[in-house]
Amino acid sequence: MSRAINVNATEAEVSQLCLKNGAVISALELLPAGGVRVVLTRSEVAETMRKVFGRRLISGAVVRTPFQRAR
Repeated sequence: MSRAINVNATEAEVSQLCLKNGAVISALELLPAGGVRVVLTRSEVAETMRKVFGRRLISGAVVRTPFQRAR
């Protein structure tokens, strides 16, 4: 099971819901088309958070912001 979840919500809303449910966030990424990609530390917790987010989940593939490493 994946630890990553794409959610149609703000970064603050995602952070608050994760904190309220005891989910530890590994990474947060704003999506160009709107919403947030959140990666949690454990797949079991990610499954619980999928239920919490419910209808706000973004299904299917999403466009992500390109990442370039500093040289």
